[in-house]
Amino acid sequence: MAVRYEHEGGVAVITLDRPDVLNAFDAELGTEVLKRVRRAADDPGVRCVVITGAGRAFCAGEDLAALADRYEAGQAPDLGDTLLERYNPLVRAIVAAPKPVVAAVNGVAAGAGASLALACDFRIASDRARLVLAFVKVGLVPDSGALWFLTRMVGAARAWELAATGDPLDASRAEALGVFNRVVTHDDFEASWRAFAAELAAGPTRAYALTKRLVRAAQELTLEEQLMHEVDAQAEAGRTRDHLEGVRAFLAKRPPSFEGR
Repeated sequence: MAVRYEHEGGVAVITLDRPDVLNAFDAELGTEVLKRVRRAADDPGVRCVVITGAGRAFCAGEDLAALADRYEAGQAPDLGDTLLERYNPLVRAIVAAPKPVVAAVNGVAAGAGASLALACDFRIASDRARLVLAFVKVGLVPDSGALWFLTRMVGAARAWELAATGDPLDASRAEALGVFNRVVTHDDFEASWRAFAAELAAGPTRAYALTKRLVRAAQELTLEEQLMHEVDAQAEAGRTRDHLEGVRAFLAKRPPSFEGR
């Protein structure tokens, strides 16, 4: 199986498991990751989703080596179809998931692997991690939403530089630019992302989902449009059991015990 899935304590962990090829995408891996993300998104028992990689890489992007014979014969696949069938649905599923999605970036995230990490809501990285928009190295353009996310994180000029050079962005610089939310030592990496995921899973899940929607909307809407979206979102959040619990806990001067409802 190209993907491992575990669910415990409200946290679903999706592990890309093709370490011999740096967790590069093929059709099976793409299908399995999408299936697992959708399963976690629809499961009311899951309150946070983590995507990570086995071995020393997060994901090296498309498995071009598996297509070597076709390229040698001058028969490049239709990459537009690949995006439509494999990558775009995965990006949409991550963005639409009504709960936080965390990329635990254990090593290199290159090409579509970089896009996968960028599509997630948070990126917790090992100090060995690197982000590489490697597309230009093989005469391609960034895809799977990479530039949509990256320009909003670092600005158009910096995103264009990273896309045009294909130079690796190491963990410390990625953190300084705001691409990685946190960078920790490799020895502390798993414990750190698991603790972060557990913290999110114990939070007010509906409020997270609504906030996630507002963050995305804020990048496109006018102030007036955003204000009206906030009216609807706050009205919905105000009807949740977690809101009642949060206020009761505040008044009682105790930590809240959110249920995700």
